[in-house]
Amino acid sequence: MFEIGHSLREARERQGLGYPEIELATKIRAKHIRALEEENFTGIAGDAYIRGFLRTYAEYLGLDGQLYVEEYASRFGTSIDEAPSARPPRPRRDRGIERRAVLLALLGIATLTALVFAAWRYGGGDPGRSTPPVLRTQTQQRQPAAATELVLRGVGKGTYVEVRRSSARGKVVLQATVPGGGVEKLQGSRFYLYVRRPLRLRVRLGGKAVSLPGGTNLRVLVTPQRTTRLRG
Repeated sequence: MFEIGHSLREARERQGLGYPEIELATKIRAKHIRALEEENFTGIAGDAYIRGFLRTYAEYLGLDGQLYVEEYASRFGTSIDEAPSARPPRPRRDRGIERRAVLLALLGIATLTALVFAAWRYGGGDPGRSTPPVLRTQTQQRQPAAATELVLRGVGKGTYVEVRRSSARGKVVLQATVPGGGVEKLQGSRFYLYVRRPLRLRVRLGGKAVSLPGGTNLRVLVTPQRTTRLRG
């Protein structure tokens, strides 16, 4: 037998986590997180919600969620049938990046079409004539280069990740828990990553695997040339 609330609070404080950060990652309201730590279960409507919140919050802190559900059930006389955990947070995606990628692709197609038409028209108007070598070279030069892509893949129970562009003060493009088997893709070549548990995440940039140092609460700057660990 152990104290559920005291154990959760101690794990949170040991990792230096605040309620707003946990609420954003788990989608559990801050007042319910406090209720779990104070064992004020009457403040949460429904036994299934209590067990689901307990499991999700404990596993986010790196604890055994099932153990906390069973301890709650044994002390408060509720059924320990499997209850659905709180739904994993839906990662925030940078829709602007996707739209820009589509616009660049359309622009490239339009440019290529215009060049082919110009080659046919000014080359004599004969559709059967081959495009002059010079025009073929210009067409190849105007095709947009493939964009570099950052790929994050969750392993095991997954982990909380924060991604910013260029530096620790850059624009936030992802702030979510990447679950085991889940994949997030972002366009770009220079990123700042804050990873709660690096061993639960696989990273690739531009098609190449990125090796993350071990430990917890890792902060790194990732580019195609190198990965730099930052203090924080």
